[in-house]
Amino acid sequence: MLRLFQALLLTLVMVSCGGRAQANVSTEQPIRGEVLVGATDTAQYMPLLRGRRVAVLANHTAMYSAEEHIVDMMHREGVQLAGIFAPEHGFRGSIEAGAIVKNSVDERTGVPILSLYTGNKKRPSDEVMRSFDVLVVDMQDVGLRFYTYYITMLQIMEACADFGQMVIVLDRPNPNGHYVDGPILDMKYKSGVGWLPIPVVHGLTMGEIATMALGEGWARPVELRVVKCRNYDHTTHYTLPIAPSPNLPTQHSIYLYPSTCLFEGTVLSMGRGTEAPFEIYGHPDMQGYDFSFTPQPNAGSKTPPHNGVKCYGVDLRGVSDEEVWQSGVNIEYLVDAYRNLNLGKEFFKPVFEKLIGVEYVRQMIIDGYSAQEIEARWSDDVARFKEQRRPYLLYSE
Repeated sequence: MLRLFQALLLTLVMVSCGGRAQANVSTEQPIRGEVLVGATDTAQYMPLLRGRRVAVLANHTAMYSAEEHIVDMMHREGVQLAGIFAPEHGFRGSIEAGAIVKNSVDERTGVPILSLYTGNKKRPSDEVMRSFDVLVVDMQDVGLRFYTYYITMLQIMEACADFGQMVIVLDRPNPNGHYVDGPILDMKYKSGVGWLPIPVVHGLTMGEIATMALGEGWARPVELRVVKCRNYDHTTHYTLPIAPSPNLPTQHSIYLYPSTCLFEGTVLSMGRGTEAPFEIYGHPDMQGYDFSFTPQPNAGSKTPPHNGVKCYGVDLRGVSDEEVWQSGVNIEYLVDAYRNLNLGKEFFKPVFEKLIGVEYVRQMIIDGYSAQEIEARWSDDVARFKEQRRPYLLYSE
């Protein structure tokens, strides 16, 4: 029955709310040209906001145009804004990873900025949830299981399901949306850096993740509407106009992130506290490398790994984008660093499995398998997930 339900989704988001089916994705065909994000298609969502109290889950990437934020546009148009929910890194994108976003007020509009953690179970309080009728989601994701914006969206969607609120996702392109790679998360490792049984690189937009989560029963039924991007498909190499978070400052760092973020689960520095986070990696005791760097506190990391200590390692800034795309989730970096340091099990931190999603990668590295042998292990996961996600794709592959 579940697969039959999936087939009915096709290019529309079909979700139930109180037993009612909703066909909720904008299907207007765009004129070919530059990629247009969902926020620009105001005819599809502004009428739904009139006369309703609106909350917005957004951050600094939610630009309506090059000069105007989506919240500023809504405020200008007289939308009744009840509050702004800010994800990790905050509404203006300047808070470091893992820091709690507290209640405040947006100085430009006077709209309250509401913490997502005022209630129990990492969701807004009941009082906050009763303060709005519709939730609008607009955030630039980078398409990785351990990049947490989609988790924030799903958590507040669960709360909206409890209170019967509509969720409108203004979709944005996925800069890593042209491929799928990495093992599917073993759900015993579900955490704040991995929420769904999907590969490291899932290739989905935020709208597609929301659609798939509902269709697969990973999220409770809620009335969902997705406003699609125009002039975009899964072959598009989309360059982000704004860095999505402090430690992904360049397009190249976004492409490398599926591989280099795995160093967060080891004793190495992945470049936090430098000008090139996730484009370099190293350790004070690595041997045979001329390249070095010294992490220091900065806007993206107040206490970076190996703070103030000179690290030796690898500079990946010279690797072309095309090489990174072809490599996908590249375990070779990990294997080389592991063999260089010769620390055995001490090389890894407990969070490693939460990032990679399975237990066999750590053990295969320890047992001396090559990167190619390890990566081959998850090829079936990739093929299976590509088939599983197909009914929920809103854009052609």
